[in-house]
Amino acid sequence: MKSVGQDIPHDSAHGHVTGKSIFVDDIPPSRNELFVGVVGSPIAHGRIISVDLSAVLKIDGVVIALTSRDIPGHNHFGPIIKDEHLLVEDLAEFLGDPVVLIGAQSRESLRLAKKAVRMHIEPLPPVFTIDEAIAGGQFIGPKRTIERGDPDAALASSEHVLEGAFEIGGQEHFYLESQAARAVPGEDGCVVIESSTQHPTETQSLVAEILGVPFNHITVTCKRMGGGFGGKETQAAQPAAMAALIASKTNRTARIIYNKDDDMRFTGKRHPFKSWYKVGFNSDGRITALCIDHYSNGGCSADLSPSVLERSMLHTDNAYYLPDVRITGRVCKTNLPSNTAFRGFGGPQGVANIENIIEMIARHLGKDALDIRRLNLYGIEERNITPYGQIVRNNVLARMIDELATSCDYDRRRAAINKFNASSTTELRGLSMTLVKFGISFTKKTLNQANALVNIYTDGSVTVTTGATEMGQGVHTRVRQITADELGIPYESVTVGTTSTDKNHNTSPTAASSGTDLNGAAAADACGKLRTRLADFAATIFANVARGFSVSPGDVVFENGFVWDRRSPEHRMTFPQLICRAYLERINLGERGFYITPGVDFNRETGKGHPFFYFTNGAACSEVSIDRFTGEMRVTRVDLLMDAGIPINPGIDRGQIVGGFIQGMGWVTTEELRYSETGELLSHSPTTYKIPNVGDLPQVFNVKFMDNPDNTMSIHRSKALGEPPLLLGISVWAAVKNALSYANGGKFVDLAIPATGERILMAMTALQEESIESPAVRI
Repeated sequence: MKSVGQDIPHDSAHGHVTGKSIFVDDIPPSRNELFVGVVGSPIAHGRIISVDLSAVLKIDGVVIALTSRDIPGHNHFGPIIKDEHLLVEDLAEFLGDPVVLIGAQSRESLRLAKKAVRMHIEPLPPVFTIDEAIAGGQFIGPKRTIERGDPDAALASSEHVLEGAFEIGGQEHFYLESQAARAVPGEDGCVVIESSTQHPTETQSLVAEILGVPFNHITVTCKRMGGGFGGKETQAAQPAAMAALIASKTNRTARIIYNKDDDMRFTGKRHPFKSWYKVGFNSDGRITALCIDHYSNGGCSADLSPSVLERSMLHTDNAYYLPDVRITGRVCKTNLPSNTAFRGFGGPQGVANIENIIEMIARHLGKDALDIRRLNLYGIEERNITPYGQIVRNNVLARMIDELATSCDYDRRRAAINKFNASSTTELRGLSMTLVKFGISFTKKTLNQANALVNIYTDGSVTVTTGATEMGQGVHTRVRQITADELGIPYESVTVGTTSTDKNHNTSPTAASSGTDLNGAAAADACGKLRTRLADFAATIFANVARGFSVSPGDVVFENGFVWDRRSPEHRMTFPQLICRAYLERINLGERGFYITPGVDFNRETGKGHPFFYFTNGAACSEVSIDRFTGEMRVTRVDLLMDAGIPINPGIDRGQIVGGFIQGMGWVTTEELRYSETGELLSHSPTTYKIPNVGDLPQVFNVKFMDNPDNTMSIHRSKALGEPPLLLGISVWAAVKNALSYANGGKFVDLAIPATGERILMAMTALQEESIESPAVRI
C-alpha cells in the first residue's frame, strides 16, 4: 500500500500527547551546566557610557559575565546586511538590546546577577513609528519598485479614482516553546548546539563567526521545535550564540531559555505596514491603474526585512490583473526589536492591501465585492501576466471562486444579511469572500536547494535525514512517506533522523512553505539512486533464478516490501533479503540526494523575473456578527476551499489549512501589539495579548480540497500549504468591514488591521455620531 496520499498521523503525535516528546529544555542538565541570561538596555535608544560588573562577579554561583569586548570573533552579523550585534558595543537601539551576558550555576544566582549590573547610558531620541521614521528619513536598504505600463497616465484617464492610506499592525509569533539553545563544548574549540531553530546552517555560521572558528567546528542539531512560524528562522541564532560563547569561555555546558515575557518583549514580530494607494477603475469595477507605496516597520536592523518587503510587493496583485501599476517599498528603521520573518513573509500585508482596495471600489460603486473580485481575476489566455512578468499558469482562480460561492450558498446568504441588517437594531452581520494566489519558492534563488542523506541498514530499515526542521507542520512525516514509497517499503520501516549540520550541510531554512517540496525531492533523488543500484543487483539475481533468461533492471519492481521481476512475479524476495545480499556483495547502501528548484529567478533591481515555481491558491468565505452596542464580534461561519494539488498527507494538510487560517484570523482581529511611549511592549503575555481561543473558532467551519491534479511542478503533484491559508484569514476582516458598511449607508468604512473589538466599537460610535447629523443613515 502506498504511503503518499494516506492520512498517516504526525510522527510526533503520540509523543506530544503523552509528554514524551523531547524539546531543548527537556534535555536533562549535565554536570556543572550553566544557566545563561542577558541584561539589556533599559532605554530604547542610548549611548553606553559605562558598564560596571563588579557586584555581579561577587554573587555566589555567578561564574562569568561578558560584554562585547569579550567576543573573540565578529560581533556584527546579519542575513542580508551585517548591521546587528550580539552584544552592544556603543549604541543601544531598542529597549532590551543585549549589553551583558551572564553564566551562573543556578537560576536564582542568575536572577540576582542581572539585578546587580550597573549601566550609565546617555539617552538619545527614539523613533518608534513608520510616520516618525519617514519624517526623519530613517530607512534600511534602498527603495524598491515593480512597475508595468504607465500608471500615472492610466490614473489620469480613469473614470473613477480613489486614494488613501491603510495601516496594518504587527503580530507576535506566540510559539509555545520560547527561544532555546544548549551548547556543549568539545575538543579543539568545537561546540555542539542543540537549538530550537528553523535554520541550523544560519545558526552554525553565526556561532562560528562569533567564536572566531571555522564552520566545521560548530555542529547544530534540531530534533523539533514547539512552533516557529518564522520567528526562529534568523532570531534563534542569537541565543544559540550566547550559550555557545559562555560554553566556549568556561568549557562548561550552557543553556539559555527565554521566558515567555522576555521572548515577547525582545524578539521581532510580523512587520507593521503603512501603505499609501491611488487606484483607478471604470464604472464596472475593473481596475485600470494602481500606484501604491508600502512602508514597513523593520525595527532596529535589517534582519530579513528587505526580503519581507519584496514579497509583499510581489503579492500586492494577489489574484487580480493590474494592467498599469507601480508598486514601491521601503523599510523604516525604528528603535524596536528587529522585526523578522513570520508565516506569509510579507505576503499577507500585500494581499490585505489589494483586498482593502477591492472592498473600497465595491462600496464606491454600490456593488457586491464578490462581483468586483470576479471581474478583476487573472485570465487564462490573456490578462495572465503579473506586474513582475511571470505568467500565471494552471490558473484555477475563477473556477475556485465559483465553486466556493455555490457550495457556501453565497447569494442566498447575502440576501438574508441584507434583510437582517435592514431590520436589526442590536446586531450587524457581514459576509465576504477573499482569495489568495501565493507564490511558492524563496525569492532568493540560492535558497531553492536541498540535500538529503538516506541510509539503508542490513535489516532493511531506513533512516533519512534532511535540512528540514520539524516545528509541528509535519515535514518529517511527509519525508518518511516519500522515502517509503520511493523504496517500495512500509512507512514504519523509515525513520527521520535529527536534523544536524554534520549530516546535511549548507541547508536552507525551513521556510517559504517549501520544506517538503525541497527536502522531499532531495530524499526522493537519493532513493532513486539507491533503487537504481539495487535494481541492477536484483536483476542479476532474478536472471539466475530464471535459468539464463536476462532481466532488465527496468523490470525490477519495488513494492509493498517486496522486490520482483514484473515478468516473473512468482520469483520475489523481501526488501530486507535483497539488502542483506547486497551488503554481502559490497553494494553501497547509503546515498546523498540533491534538488534545486528549476526555473526560478528574480532581478530585484529591475523588479522583473520568475520568482515563483508555482502558485498555491485558496478561497475563503467568512460571515461575522457584531454587537451594535459593545463591538463584540463573532465569526459565525467560515467556508474554505484550497487548491492543494494532490495532498501527500490529507490529514496533516488539513491541519495546516485550519491552523493557518485561525492564525491569520487572529492577526486581523484580536492580536494587537501595544507599546508604551518609551517603546516597552505592554502586551507581552497571554493575559494581554489575545490569540484566538476555542471560543473564537467559527461556529460552522467547512474545509474542502479542490480537485486539481494538474500541478506537475512539485513532488507527487502536491502543493505547499504552510503559509497560503493564513492569508485567507483576511476574509474575516473583510467581513467586518462589510458589516460596518451597512451601518454607514452602504459606504466604505476605514478599518485598520487588526479589527479589534475596541476599533470596531470606535468605528460604530463615529458612525452613530454622524447619523445624528444625517438621520438617513441607519444604525
